[in-house]
This record gives sequence, C-alpha cells and structure tokens, in this order.
Amino acid sequence: MKIQQFEDKGLAHYAYAVLSKQSKEIILIDPARSPQPYYEFAEANNASIVGVIETHPHADFVSSHLEIHQKTGATIYAHSLVGADYPYQPFDEGAVLHLGDIRLKSLHTPGHSPDSISIVLEHEGKDKAVFTGDTLFIGDVGRPDLRENTGNITAKREELARQMYHSTREKLMKLDDDVTVYPAHGAGTLCGKALSEANSSTIGAEKGSNYALQPMAEEEFVKLLTEDQPFIPKYFGYDVSLNKKGAPTYAASIAEVKRLENSFTPEESTVIVDGRNEKAFKKGHMKGAINIQNGGKFETWLGSIVSPKEQFYLVAENEQELNELISKAAKIGYEQLIAGAFIQNGKAEASSPTIDLEDLRQHTEKYTIVDVRNASEVKAGKFFSNAINIPLPELRERTKEVPTDKPVVVHCAGGYRSAAGSSILEAELSNLQVLDLSEAVKDFKDGSNL
Repeated sequence: MKIQQFEDKGLAHYAYAVLSKQSKEIILIDPARSPQPYYEFAEANNASIVGVIETHPHADFVSSHLEIHQKTGATIYAHSLVGADYPYQPFDEGAVLHLGDIRLKSLHTPGHSPDSISIVLEHEGKDKAVFTGDTLFIGDVGRPDLRENTGNITAKREELARQMYHSTREKLMKLDDDVTVYPAHGAGTLCGKALSEANSSTIGAEKGSNYALQPMAEEEFVKLLTEDQPFIPKYFGYDVSLNKKGAPTYAASIAEVKRLENSFTPEESTVIVDGRNEKAFKKGHMKGAINIQNGGKFETWLGSIVSPKEQFYLVAENEQELNELISKAAKIGYEQLIAGAFIQNGKAEASSPTIDLEDLRQHTEKYTIVDVRNASEVKAGKFFSNAINIPLPELRERTKEVPTDKPVVVHCAGGYRSAAGSSILEAELSNLQVLDLSEAVKDFKDGSNL
C-alpha cells in the first residue's frame, strides 16, 4: 500500500492517491484541476486509476474528477446529498470500496457542508488513516458558513456547526488514536481559520491539541466555530456549482483563452487584471487596471476581487508569466471568464505616484488612510489610529466610503494587498492622488502611529 499526497501551495490544497500494490489500482481523493500529476503517478507505479472520491463539492478550487472519469473510465464516488450532475456512485455512510487488500469506508461527516464525507482506510484488518476533506483539519475544523446560499442542499451556519460538533465527536474522535489524519487543506486556506502548517496528524494528537475537539458543550462549540471566520471570496459559490456540475477539460479550456496582441487596448469600462509586479505596474499600466500581482495567492485574490459574473482581461509581463496566470485562474475555474490575455510591453496610458514616507510620518493628518486588511486583523491592532478599514475583497463595492478631500494612502500588512487596493482606488477616484504604502508599512509596525 502507498499513500501519495499532492500539494498545491497557492490554494493550500492537498489531494491524495491511494495505491494498492497488490492490485496495481489507484483511488484518487479530492484531485486538483490539472489531472496530469495523477496520470504521471499512475504511470510511474504501473497502475490504473479506477476511482475518484469527492469528499464534498469544493468551494475554493475546481476538481478534475469529471475529466479523469472521461479519460480513464474511473468511477466517481460522492455522497448522494451532493445531487451531482455528473455520473457517480453514491458513497454514503457505511459504503465500502475494496482496492486490492485495502478497504475504504465512507463516514458521513456534515459540518463544513451537508454532504461532506470522510474516508477511513483499513489495511491488514486495522484502520490506518482517515481522509477528512474539509471536516477535520490539523489544528482546526472546516468553517460552517459556506453553504447558506449555494449547493444542492443549503444550510445555515449554526445548523452546520451543530452537525460538525456531532461529526467530530461521534465519528472521527471515536477512531483509534494512532489513525493518521489526512485533510484536504493546510495553513493558508480560507476554508478554516486556525490551521496548522503540518500536512498530517493523528486522531490522538488532534484530540489533545485541536481547539475544536476539546471538551465543551454544543452551544459553546457553535459560538466558537461561527465567530471570527475569514471573509468569503466571491468565487466560492461559483466553484461549488462548477464542482457539482463537473468542470470542462483543463488543457482544452485553457487553450480556448483568447490570446491578444502585445499591449492590446481593451474597450473602456472593462475589468483589467494586471498580474505584473507592483513596480512595473506603477511605472505604466492600462487606465483602470487592477494590480493583482502574480504570487502565491494570485488565484485567491483574483476570485476575491473579481466576481464570477464578470469577464476580465488578463495582463502579464511576458509569455511565461501569462501562461502561469492563466493556469492559476483555471484552478478556480476563472479561465472561462477571461475575455482576452496579452503581454504589456509598450507605452501605457497611466502611472502611479510615489509616496513621500517622511511626510506621511510627520503629517498623517494630511492623508486619508485606508487599511485593506481583514476585520479580524484590524481587531488585533491598527497601524494608524485614523485609518478607515475597508477589507480588500469589499473595496470595489465600497469606494464611495473613501473621503475625497485629501490624498489617500492605502496599506495592508506586508504590501501585496495594498498594491491591489491602491490600484482599485486609483481607477475609481481618478481625480484624487492615491498612494500605496507597499512594503514600507513594516516601518510603521513599531506602534508609533497607533
């Protein structure tokens, strides 16, 4: 037997391949959008992919389950409550899959979603591991507030939090302490709020250290789980629906993205996402463009700032970066929203001003300061006492809340989000000087401006 974990750092996502060395068969669990790594794993082990298990319809990434089924003939397994539009085999509570000398048993573990399952792996007559999807993480459990308005079955966050209480205590925590826990996500995901950096654990270790598994009454658990959850990106509901339907073939869908000539000029009043680094962007960019820099979280911020109801143009510095950005957009199904993609290497129509740090330090009252961090971050402490907090995912919809009587300074915690935030305000408040504090925000962390 072999368990292979596949990590996507950008989305903090873990997929798994379970290989029976006896039968040379593979079951995949929660595969990412590109199926190629799983085909390569199967070929390297001279094995066949015979099944794909979806622990639930994912909100934060697009799965390749349908494509894998179409290419390999592998059976897709999911809980019947998913109401999947693709061909699948119900894998409800107590159902068992035999993979050579391995048994995979379904546990219905609602809480993150009404249709969530966990899969217990039994080998040589003993439970060895449990694949918990978004139900149990390392150091956390899945958030319960993502299925209030989307999916085959919707449920209020309080109801799902109660279900999570019972799923953890009556099913997962009853497994042996030495059973290995393999979650679908690690630190950095927005599907939980306090995940560990670890990529696996054990039931015993989680019972001892995970805040959500400590002894407490159900009401206390519900209150604890529903408070201080991260923001919900705009794309989450879109991905739940896309995963319920089954996404189009990855490579073919990317190939359909329209490539435009260098320094193309989009029509006015269209959304332009410029993925170049903030220094290149500030030197010259298309008027109205949003600077979402190519980085570890590009796809998350793309889907948090741009709605799945919008089409957008995608801009990069070179061909390699453009291909990379399109692939990242495809991880969340946004390649289908790209009106056109092009390289920016000619003269641009707009540029961004440079901030005078010393003047800001000496005269903060001369500026309107906009803090684009999340509310929970601001709650933990402000950099500037007079700052207005508008979280980045809400900024495009709330620009009218920014006063226009002074120059505006935008900041976050490290500089990445403020580049996007300042570009949004620069586009919306075209007659106002908008300045990005960028990485210099670190010089203001000493508390002198609190």
